[in-house]
Amino acid sequence: ELMTGYTMLRNGGVGNGGQPWVLRWSSRIRLTWLSFTLFIILVFFPLIAHYYLTTIDDADDAGKRIFGPRTGNELCEVKHVQDLCRIRESVSEELLQLEAKRQELNSEIAKLNLKIEACKKSIENAKQDLLQLKNVISQTEHSYKELMAQNQPKLSLPIRLLPDKDDATFPLPKSNRNCRLHNCFDYSRCPLTSGFPVYVYNSDDYPFGSSLDPLIKQAFEATVRTNVYVTENANIACVYIILVGEMQEPVMPKPAEQQLHSLPYWRTDGHNHLIINLSRKSETQNFIYNISTGRAMIAQSTFYDVQYRPGFDIVVSPLVHAMSEPNFLEIPPQVPVKRKYLFSFQGEKIESLRSSLQEVRSFEEEIEGNAPADYDDRIITTLKAVQDSKLDFVLVEFTCKNQPKASLPTEWALCGERDDRLELLKLSTFALIITPGDTRLVISAGCAMRLFEALEVGAIPVVLGEQVQLPYNDVIRWNEAALIIPKPRITEVHFLLRSISDNDLLAMRRQGRFLWETYFSTSDNVFSTVLAIIRTRIQIPAAPIREETAMEIPHRSGKAAGTDPNMADNGDLDLGPVETEPPYASPKYLRNFTLTAMDIYRNWNSAPGPFHLFPYTPFDPVLPSEAKFLGSGTGFRPIGGGAGGSGKEFQAALGGNVPREQFTVVMLTYEREEVLMNSLERLNGLPYLNKVVVVWNSPKLPSEDLLWPDIGVPIMVVRTEKNSLNNRFLPWDEIETEAILSIDDDAHLRHDEIMFGFRVWREARDRIVGFPGRYHAWDIPHQSWLYNSNYSCELSMVLTGAAFFHKYYAYLYSYVMPQAIRDMVDEYINCEDIAMNFLVSHLTRKPPIKVTSRWTFRCPGCPQALSHDDSHFHERHKCINFFVKVYGYMPLLYTQFRVDSVLFKTRLPHDKTKCFKFI
Repeated sequence: ELMTGYTMLRNGGVGNGGQPWVLRWSSRIRLTWLSFTLFIILVFFPLIAHYYLTTIDDADDAGKRIFGPRTGNELCEVKHVQDLCRIRESVSEELLQLEAKRQELNSEIAKLNLKIEACKKSIENAKQDLLQLKNVISQTEHSYKELMAQNQPKLSLPIRLLPDKDDATFPLPKSNRNCRLHNCFDYSRCPLTSGFPVYVYNSDDYPFGSSLDPLIKQAFEATVRTNVYVTENANIACVYIILVGEMQEPVMPKPAEQQLHSLPYWRTDGHNHLIINLSRKSETQNFIYNISTGRAMIAQSTFYDVQYRPGFDIVVSPLVHAMSEPNFLEIPPQVPVKRKYLFSFQGEKIESLRSSLQEVRSFEEEIEGNAPADYDDRIITTLKAVQDSKLDFVLVEFTCKNQPKASLPTEWALCGERDDRLELLKLSTFALIITPGDTRLVISAGCAMRLFEALEVGAIPVVLGEQVQLPYNDVIRWNEAALIIPKPRITEVHFLLRSISDNDLLAMRRQGRFLWETYFSTSDNVFSTVLAIIRTRIQIPAAPIREETAMEIPHRSGKAAGTDPNMADNGDLDLGPVETEPPYASPKYLRNFTLTAMDIYRNWNSAPGPFHLFPYTPFDPVLPSEAKFLGSGTGFRPIGGGAGGSGKEFQAALGGNVPREQFTVVMLTYEREEVLMNSLERLNGLPYLNKVVVVWNSPKLPSEDLLWPDIGVPIMVVRTEKNSLNNRFLPWDEIETEAILSIDDDAHLRHDEIMFGFRVWREARDRIVGFPGRYHAWDIPHQSWLYNSNYSCELSMVLTGAAFFHKYYAYLYSYVMPQAIRDMVDEYINCEDIAMNFLVSHLTRKPPIKVTSRWTFRCPGCPQALSHDDSHFHERHKCINFFVKVYGYMPLLYTQFRVDSVLFKTRLPHDKTKCFKFI
């Protein structure tokens, strides 16, 4: 039945009488009851649970509460929350501090904004003031130019006038024997501004060129190629030069004359031509004597009186060292002054030998009778008597042991070979030179050769015969280097030679050495001297001496130079100006057209003088006038007055004779960039600094990322061809001031010290003025000179690692000083400072000047330099002895003189004695 009912329900409630609604009602009741039950559970159960839990937490026992809220302290008691609490407290404290700082910064920003506004207003005011000052300066410059234009005439270079090719209007002299510059020289070809162009004929283009001595020809051509006056444009030439001797073979006069007259620019009479007949041997013949040379000038070593035209022709020295430089190591030293023989003479003269062997009359007998026409017999007798008296060691020989050299009639022939003659002269204090007996022979190659050899080895020439015309006699004062005695005074020669003091002997020997080195020693010197004589005669200024072209290394600048704390400590001195000036170059040399007319003899003969050794001086050696104009209404004021003499006035201006002057720093460096940058930064704000020339001595260029400091003046980085310490003294064209401060890249000098040194140099411009002093000493056991760097109250050198000197000496060091010295510096990479001290002391005969008590100048913490090596001092010992051999004597002079400021304090250890100082 149950199954039947169930089946009926599944079939839709049909069955057992058809009751389907009962089943549907019972299903609804079950679903409703289920939904109501779930609702009661979901709503009331959480409420009951919450109430129950709350009732439990409200119990009196606080320790049994588990779910209720807790205080902060109770939470912190929980172990794992303590760290979080500390972090929260720290963050809270930092937030409070940051807030306080923020408020302070806001306050400072507000103040700075106010200052910025004030600065902007100040800048605007300063711009207005600057604009007004520029206007005032512009108006002042305009007024100055107007005044200069009113008071100075307009001057411009004259127009170059070239004469006609044939020169038909040139007047003819009555006789070629009467030729002088005014009637045989065409000045129109040589304007003052022409630069003295010289055209030299090529000897190979003419037949007589094949007969020339090959050594002389080769030496002459080499000299011509390097001479600054030689030009290849014959149309603009001032002088035309042709080399005609020395001839190896006899030349017929007529063909030689025809060849001369056929020269393309001879122009019928040869005016403005110079015929050079150089002699390398004493037997050179005067073949030009029988040749008509017209109006051409002649330069040779042998002249007859009918041939020589004073002021027009030139007596030249023989060309002994044709293709070789003289060996200075073979030249004897100039000291000791007295040598083995008081005087010596070797020669042979056939005409005089016959009469000398006969009985000679006494001096009194000759006085009673007529004086002889030829004094050679008396000379022989007198000199033999002096030799026999044995009062002094003398050596006279009137007969040659070997065959004498060929000579002219009445001329004393040379004996032996050149080396033998030099060995005798090295032992002689004086060298006798007897002029030819024929007075018509004013000079001969034999006499010129004797003079050359005597000067070369330091034997003082004694020329017997006042009628002689010595080489370059119209521009050289021979009485400063030689004794020229008339032959009738032969009996007084011995007394005269013995009466000369040692100081005078040394001065004459030194002057003779200077003349030999400058005008006799090489073919270049001979040729340059001949041209200089002609140029001086016609009053054309010399060509400017060349300067070294600075090859600048590009570099980046802009790094602001810092302030060295050591620079701020200037001790007790404050000698800088109130405000620094912009770069100001020294005035240009303006005496080009007056020096040749005013200072001829001073330039040619003043070897010891500081500014007259080289006649091509680019700077004016003479200071301005001994009074200076101070402005309208003030008139002239004598030296020493200046703009102010003490206190702030002295500090604010240089004053003196050159009130406006600056100096250039030349700094040599080699791959020490950091040290170099520090040294450059220390120059920031240095008063009177014109520029800095950094001589980069390394083949490796500076780092590309190297940023150079901005010190307020230009920094010129110069690249050199090779690593040489001689580069320190090259006359760079970028150096525009007379004053040079040579300084090492690790030198540490304060600004007040540099300023004081500059002021002292301005009072002694011809000397080296610097800080570290050194001296030389004689080593008795080894019989040699030593270099000493120990502290001493006496010195003879000032190191050029921190010293002022004139740019003039840079020219002399690089171009005039013997090359052997510069080679020694390159060999040892040392001694360039000693060489400069030798040069200046040799020229001035004065010691350097040391300023302040500073004995060293190295910066603290810098890498060690070459001077710290022991071999450094051994090399300097060798350098000093080598330089002495080159100069022939020790030119360095001792001095105890030191210049300090009146405010300078010398600090010495208690165990040292203070030196005397001059303030």
